Amino acid sequence: MSVVVFDPDRTDDVDFADRMRHPAAGDAAGGMWLSDTEPSFIDVTALRQGRLGRLRSWMAEAGYGAVVLFDPYNQRYATGSRNMFGYFLRNSTRYFFVPVEGPIILFEYPQSYHVSMVLDTVDEARPSKLVWSSVSDRDDEAARNFASEIADLLKTQGGGLMKIGLDRCNHLHALALEEAGCEVRDCQAEILAVRAIKTPEEVKCLQASMAGAEAAVAAVREAIKPGVTENELFAIMYHEVIRQGGEFIETRLLTSGQRTNPWFSEASGRVVRPGELVALDTDTIGCYGYYSDFSRTFRCGPGKPTHDQKTLYRMAYDQVQYNISIVRPGMAFREIAEKAWKIPERYVEQRYTSVMHGVGMHGETPFIAHAIDYETYGRDGHLQPGMVISVESYIGEKGGCEGVKLEDEILITEDGTELLSRFPYEEDFLDGHA
Repeated sequence: MSVVVFDPDRTDDVDFADRMRHPAAGDAAGGMWLSDTEPSFIDVTALRQGRLGRLRSWMAEAGYGAVVLFDPYNQRYATGSRNMFGYFLRNSTRYFFVPVEGPIILFEYPQSYHVSMVLDTVDEARPSKLVWSSVSDRDDEAARNFASEIADLLKTQGGGLMKIGLDRCNHLHALALEEAGCEVRDCQAEILAVRAIKTPEEVKCLQASMAGAEAAVAAVREAIKPGVTENELFAIMYHEVIRQGGEFIETRLLTSGQRTNPWFSEASGRVVRPGELVALDTDTIGCYGYYSDFSRTFRCGPGKPTHDQKTLYRMAYDQVQYNISIVRPGMAFREIAEKAWKIPERYVEQRYTSVMHGVGMHGETPFIAHAIDYETYGRDGHLQPGMVISVESYIGEKGGCEGVKLEDEILITEDGTELLSRFPYEEDFLDGHA
């Protein structure tokens, strides 16, 4: 099934109420739900091979004989393999040997080899040399065994190159590899730069992930009423993410009332009261492990928003829309920072941490800082077609009662941008009447 081309400026072709009909599903009539975890409009072989091709092109250009991948996000990017994702985010005991050419070898958790051996990108599975080494107090011994095996592979499959990249590991592993004759480099930043430009199939995954996250936000919006707790609303969002075929939510950014100011408090047992704002950020790992990152702020009824609530909302809305409007392919990050919407002085202190940031399998490069933060957090670079960016806003005065969080996700195209997040804004906040 081919993907239906849709107008990103429309929202009437998206059925948020019924969660959901979406044009990204390839069936505008609504016959297909996003909860299908392998939607037919994504060519998974092209997805895996396209990413692996980009990775290996960079390796060849940078002179790497191989990379060893411990980061589950990088493992998934290179191979499509996923196994006990949360566990391996904190345990560097599962790793891939990816040579610039030749067979890819997975060093896997015992008895789970079958999970990844069905993939065309995984040629062999061996037992990890690092499983339970810390638990058994045998890290030194395990590091030597690990390095010996990897060095031997590099000598035979690295094309004569002994330069090897590590994205994340214990320092003992790096030292042991150097002792075994390898030239070790930290390659995490380089891999993130490779991942910043999305293949066409990755864009489809991002569209599908976004549709599922929007369904989850629609469920939250429906459930907001006096007496519900922040935790209950967050549980509703999480439930719908899983139901739609997503995987997990990285943060718990869903707050209400006074807890919306300042931003970055996380969901609690607080009861939502009539007339209060409810703000959330999706931060969702969805379809095929792709990130959905947009934010919305709602109001618990009955009644209408107050003048102050509408003022905050309008400013946040204007910030997002203006900053989207200035973005062009080829634009320098520093230029974006300098031309970005000017935050009124009273709200500057509690500004969001970036003007915009990259999106892929999680929040990624680039990170575009505010002009006043640029010397501290900024870096030079240019927007390129294929990058996906989330455009941020938080408006809340220090000591104020509430704050508003809004955010949209866009694709940088050859001639402009395409809106990926299509969840509607709240008309009651934007109608101009207090």
